Amino acid sequence: MLRDYQKINRRQSRVVNVGSVPIGGSNPIAVQTMTNTLTSNAKDTLLQIERSAKLGADIVRVSVPDLSSSLSLKEIVKHSPVPIVADIHFHYKRAIEAADNGASCIRINPGNIGTVNRIKEVIKAAKNNNCSIRVGVNGGSLEKQILEKFSEPNPEALVESAKLNIKILEDNYFNNFKISVKSSDIFMSIVAYKKLAKICDYPLHLGITEAGGKRTGSIKSSIGIGNLLLEGIGDTIRVSLSDEPEEEVRVGFEILKSLGLRNRGVKIISCPSCARQQFPVIQTVKNLENRLDDISTPITVSIIGCVVNGPGEATMTNIGITGGGNDTHMIYVDGKKDKVVKNVNLEDYLENIIREKSKDLNINT
Repeated sequence: MLRDYQKINRRQSRVVNVGSVPIGGSNPIAVQTMTNTLTSNAKDTLLQIERSAKLGADIVRVSVPDLSSSLSLKEIVKHSPVPIVADIHFHYKRAIEAADNGASCIRINPGNIGTVNRIKEVIKAAKNNNCSIRVGVNGGSLEKQILEKFSEPNPEALVESAKLNIKILEDNYFNNFKISVKSSDIFMSIVAYKKLAKICDYPLHLGITEAGGKRTGSIKSSIGIGNLLLEGIGDTIRVSLSDEPEEEVRVGFEILKSLGLRNRGVKIISCPSCARQQFPVIQTVKNLENRLDDISTPITVSIIGCVVNGPGEATMTNIGITGGGNDTHMIYVDGKKDKVVKNVNLEDYLENIIREKSKDLNINT
């Protein structure tokens, strides 16, 4: 149960549906990722989507840069376990094809699509297919007139672009959309999102774009996305990493779990290890994180190498272990001492009891 000081008051946005996933309002903050396979290769793309979905991805975006990708989209949508967002840049026909081929959402910048008539055709296709739109403003691809006005990307330029694109959609009586104002600069992104949140009630998709590799990108995204979520801003997130989509999903859920906004899978509380450790904490944690990746039931686990902090941490978790010396360890269940184990394969033992506990929790939920 969250204490009063842990509760986040979310900005109340209107609700937009991306296929079967409602975005905004009081709905859970959705975790998205994007495939890096060639969309024209439907088989490999679907395999990547399925792996991401197993880790909890609510929505997956695929790039549709050409006709062959557009043709594959229909097959991908047909077999995907989650709603698909089609990523479109510049070519309005790809956007129309994506909507016609079953995409639940199309990501575009209306201002970059072309003439008003072309934008109207895209909106018509979205309406006809019950397809939502994400207005994807990006610091690296602002409209020419915006850059001429502001000289360089900045928070004001991002918001100005968002306002321009919102007006285009609203002028054509289309309100089924969400917005993002991404930049690779954390500060620019945070300020832009805060400004945008004050002037509209559309759902906001959060992200720090081109954030970098696994370590750098995870840190930048956690700071940027986490800062906004703490302010109650954000209805869906994507952690943009130079890594596999599955890793983006893992990090996305860790951000949400850390803030008490989503609770999925195993949450491990572990010590950084020191000379007091009575078993190899670091390797044990690494291996268990990989072994337990498939568990979706929320469960908390404390893995502490000695008795200094172990008993205290264990009182707040479903499963706990503290090292006691001589290959002897105390096991805690639901915050209470359960048994002492000695001379066991620790990783195997912990995996088994965590899986059993997760089954019990799932049945009782």
